[in-house]
Amino acid sequence: MKPTSGWIRFAAIVMLMIGSLTFVEGLIAVIRPHYYVVTGSGVLVFDLKTWGWIMIFWGILLALVGFALLGGSLWARWFTVALASLNVLGQLGFLGSSQYPLWTLTVIGLNVIVIYVLVVPWEGYPVERPYPAETVHHRPHV
Repeated sequence: MKPTSGWIRFAAIVMLMIGSLTFVEGLIAVIRPHYYVVTGSGVLVFDLKTWGWIMIFWGILLALVGFALLGGSLWARWFTVALASLNVLGQLGFLGSSQYPLWTLTVIGLNVIVIYVLVVPWEGYPVERPYPAETVHHRPHV
């Protein structure tokens, strides 16, 4: 077992939470369109119902990548970073359009945590070098 498998599981579970929150956010927009009060100064380019459906499918995609990460898939690590980064941008677009910033800031904070956990170098893993170790020329100490 790799020394950071606990962190990978943590990121996967948080990603499942982010997917669930995004799904519920979209579901509320579809079922109760008057729940969100959209201001005119935001960057929400769709009507609220269309945005809700997009968020429902986006939440499902985020949860699926969380399951892939939980399953130990190697491609899921960087794909999760990409989706979490895009989700931050999407949530920022909704942040200025809504009167519920705490909900959006919570999801953004969880995304940042996932990105940090998956990007930071971990102890216990071999460092990948762009060149073989034999080609390193050390200068003598003076």
